[in-house]
Amino acid sequence: MDVEINLPDFINKFSEKCANVQKKFFKKNQIITTYIQKRNQVCIILRGEADLVRYDFNGAKTIIEHYTENDIFGEIFYTVSVNNELSVEAKKNCEILIFSYDSVYNKCKENCEFHSTLMENFSKIAVEKVKSINTRIEILTKRTIREKLLGYFNMLSTRSLSRTFKVPFSLTDLADYLSVDRSAMMREIKYLKEEGIIEKEGNKFTLLTL
Repeated sequence: MDVEINLPDFINKFSEKCANVQKKFFKKNQIITTYIQKRNQVCIILRGEADLVRYDFNGAKTIIEHYTENDIFGEIFYTVSVNNELSVEAKKNCEILIFSYDSVYNKCKENCEFHSTLMENFSKIAVEKVKSINTRIEILTKRTIREKLLGYFNMLSTRSLSRTFKVPFSLTDLADYLSVDRSAMMREIKYLKEEGIIEKEGNKFTLLTL
């Protein structure tokens, strides 16, 4: 996240020094949190990876977001109309920093410097989060599977500052993330390779054309 503070260093010190936060550990595939209105919980990944997911009435899964180290999440970033509609699942063993959104602007008893820094910078962190959500929306509004794939690949390429990048999903999860049929997506990836638009080796992709 492009904020004035050194976020990884700040998070590490904040988690150790502020009395208003707690660390929790979750094993792979455990539910880290569900999004319930008025809980106002904010979470930051200290270690591991997780997905924000939704299951419809038929059990079909959609991956809304993928989180890695130092990513922030919580129901304050989403409007939830149905209790437990969204949940965050650990994709690897995770260490999570948890605090209440209400505590962001209420000083802790010790009036610690880390809490003051959080208060000053949380709005900037939240803006970066909104940008991430908007990028996700932009990808989902693409009309075709090819457009969704290339939009997502271009985003990963831009973030890594390289034409070669890793997709942080299995192909099944990538289809869930893009909200497309897996078989149809696999065919499109095959066509993109045959047309010389991409190269693929495992979960590593290279954009050959921009």
